[in-house]
Amino acid sequence: MAFRLGNRRNLPPQDVAETMQTDGPCAPLRTRLSQRLQQGLGRTARAGAISLALFLVAAAGMDQRAIGSDYNAYQASRLFAAGYNDISKIYIEDVALPPLVLDGLRALRSLDDGFAVARRDGELVVQVDGHRVGSYHVPAPRDTDAWGAVTAGVIDLALRSSSDLSGHSAEDLYARVFDGVLDRLDGYSRYAGADAAQQNRASRDGFGGIGARVQASKQGIEVLSVRSGSPAASMGLTAGDIIVAIDGSPTTALSQRQAIDRLRGQVDSRLTLTVNPKTGSSTRTLRLRRAHIVPQTVKAHAEGRLAVIEISGFNQDTTHSLEQAINALNAEMGEHLAGYVLDLRGNPGGLLDQAVDVADLFVRHGRLVSTHGRHPDSHQYFTARPDDVGDDRPLVVLVDSGSASAAEIVAAAIQDNRRGVIVGSLTYGKGTVQTVLRLPNRGELTLTWARFHAPSGYALSGRGVTPDVCTSRSPDPTLDAVLAELSDLTQRRSRADAQLSGRGDLPNDTAATVDCPSRPAGSPTDMAVARRLLTDRTLYRSASADAPAIAQAAR
Repeated sequence: MAFRLGNRRNLPPQDVAETMQTDGPCAPLRTRLSQRLQQGLGRTARAGAISLALFLVAAAGMDQRAIGSDYNAYQASRLFAAGYNDISKIYIEDVALPPLVLDGLRALRSLDDGFAVARRDGELVVQVDGHRVGSYHVPAPRDTDAWGAVTAGVIDLALRSSSDLSGHSAEDLYARVFDGVLDRLDGYSRYAGADAAQQNRASRDGFGGIGARVQASKQGIEVLSVRSGSPAASMGLTAGDIIVAIDGSPTTALSQRQAIDRLRGQVDSRLTLTVNPKTGSSTRTLRLRRAHIVPQTVKAHAEGRLAVIEISGFNQDTTHSLEQAINALNAEMGEHLAGYVLDLRGNPGGLLDQAVDVADLFVRHGRLVSTHGRHPDSHQYFTARPDDVGDDRPLVVLVDSGSASAAEIVAAAIQDNRRGVIVGSLTYGKGTVQTVLRLPNRGELTLTWARFHAPSGYALSGRGVTPDVCTSRSPDPTLDAVLAELSDLTQRRSRADAQLSGRGDLPNDTAATVDCPSRPAGSPTDMAVARRLLTDRTLYRSASADAPAIAQAAR
């Protein structure tokens, strides 16, 4: 079981590696929740043993044609019972199960528009092409085992009565039903079949591989980049090389997915690559041993006196990679280092424990984030430990409307604890935590189970993080215009504070200045502002001192 800070289904396709593990500060939570879930899920093993005939009232006259798919009613009953039990116990709101199941079954109409299921007088009546083919007693509202068995039975009945449905795989049917069930919930809850779940786990947890980013082509598998310290790097594989065979089998006809699957495998397993080097020299044969590879999410470089760090997502290796990058830049730049730029623009989110740990690298004390939901174990509070890998050097965080979830946790923690200055546009406003639960078919069910709150207490869901220095009030802002606005805002904030002490409220004109429109992509002005702030300590102190109060006015 894992937790996630995943993004909405309509976010860009790069929102991978978005699942939150319960390692680190969440380990006790995983233990308690796993125990409680096992108590609840223990009954699902018996769901398949419940004869479907107990629910079947009539199936007279149905066409008992052979089922052409790989569907198994017993396995399906266990799968749906487990999923329904998860929803009943974990989802952030207490929802009625029967309407969800009906929505899920009705989603099968997308595969056969002649299929219909309706609730009538305590029965679920199944029809195909207008003909009644059977019915099932409606179980008790919270009997997840029974609802799982009924769901499996309805699908079995439909498969025997519909040639359109019988041509689909069991996984197709599972996906349609679960999508229909979850469609009534929030946009962050979702189902992933076995193959998709495997890819999700590889993105967040790592996989056995050679450490090369590749692209399928007509010539073979082209190497796009090689990770330092990986098996590919140790054997001299470089960008531009073409892998023409894997273990003696040609690669010219492989798709992108097939190419990746062939290069991945069990950690420590061996493979042999036949490579045409980009230099045009003779073909080489490389014998490698796969290693555990975690996708890179951190890039860092020195830019003048600044350390610029880009985080593209939060997987299990993000905090470790970030700490290594900061230490390397500190050693390289020494006293010449003026400050850090943490670029979270376009970062769609990731693991909660990693978001907490990344914020903790910079914040010495205070609340980092809290989570709250329906489940008793969803109430969690995360506090900074007394260290700062950045040595209290000035910090600017860049955000935009693509900064979501875990990225917003980091930005809010740094802002509310006055550790740095947030620059850019209003963030996405994704403020919920998802839990990822394994299913009997090796798939995953992702359910929203809590909302997270910034250190100052406000919920980020639907609001986002308001930057301290806004660069999105005009389509193409100049550095001078942004700095002039910052100076004006600082003066107005000072006047507002003076009035506030006597009036007990905040002047309307000051509240209006905190509006910062969303912008889907960063601007070159973001980095220009960051450079100016980090090289002008007076300006930095002014922005960081006034920012939290200004941002709070928008909330």
